[in-house]
Formats: sequence, C-alpha cells, structure tokens
Amino acid sequence: MSRARLEKEDKVKEMGERLAASQAAIFADFRGLTVQDLWELRSTLAEAETRFAVVKNTLARLAVREAGLADLEAFLEGPTAVAYVAGDPVQGAKKLLEVARRLPVLEVKGGLAEGRVLSADQVRAMATLESREVMLAKLAGLAKSQMATAAWMLQALQARFLSLLDAYKE
Repeated sequence: MSRARLEKEDKVKEMGERLAASQAAIFADFRGLTVQDLWELRSTLAEAETRFAVVKNTLARLAVREAGLADLEAFLEGPTAVAYVAGDPVQGAKKLLEVARRLPVLEVKGGLAEGRVLSADQVRAMATLESREVMLAKLAGLAKSQMATAAWMLQALQARFLSLLDAYKE
C-alpha cells in the first residue's frame, strides 16, 4: 500500500474518531475567509472547547459513512470545515455564530448533536439556547419553588387541623 493511501486512511480514521468523541459537530462553508479570519475564528472557538478544521470532502464522506452518519454527506459540498465541539454544544454553536455575524462569508451548513443531524436553522436555534448550567440552575430553582409551595400548603393544613381540634376541644 502506498504511503499517500495510508495517510488518507489515517485521516479518515482520525476524522471518524473526532466525530465520535465530540459533543457536537458543526459544518460550515469557509470560502472567502482570510488567514487572519481563520485565526480569529479558531481562537474564539477555543474558548468554547471547539476545534475548527478544514476537511477534504472525499475523505470526510468516507469518515461519516464509516461512523454510520451518512446523513451528514449533504453538508459536504463545496469548501467545508468542521467545528468539533468537545464541551457544551450550545456554547460551541454560539461562538461559531458570533464569529459568523462578524464574518458573513462564514456560512453554517448544518451539524450533528447528540446523534441527531441538524439543519443550519436548527444549529442557529441551538445557539439561542442558554448554557446547560443556566438551564439546570433554572430547573433547580423551579423545583425549589415547588417544594416551598408544597411545604407551605402542608403547614397551612396542619395549622387548620390544630385550630379545628382547639375548636372541638372548647
């Protein structure tokens, strides 16, 4: 087997492993970005534990097929880059779209999160969500509020019962 073929197989395997290890992957068209733009994009995404990599479509197609994600092939048209999100998928999407607003030539094609293929609109919608920690805090606050209401109701019921017993006693 030739050295070039072995290198390509390694790249396909590495891409498949990255997809499997990522919390999310967002595909984008990077046509028109300068080296400075790419540097800015990569440094901004690094804040959200996201790695931005330009991929070769033919190798990426092989990688997504081998990973059982053939639905992602639709995003592999034209110049393609993938943002591999290792941390919170919402934060990764927010950071990518934040840069895309400043650099309109960066166009989101779609993505993958929790095993689901997402359209570009769904990726944008995901970016509008609050972070996982904020949503969990709100959920905890809601649960605490419900528990406080239940405790108050039980206390009121107990007080009424005691006043009923006092009235019965008299």
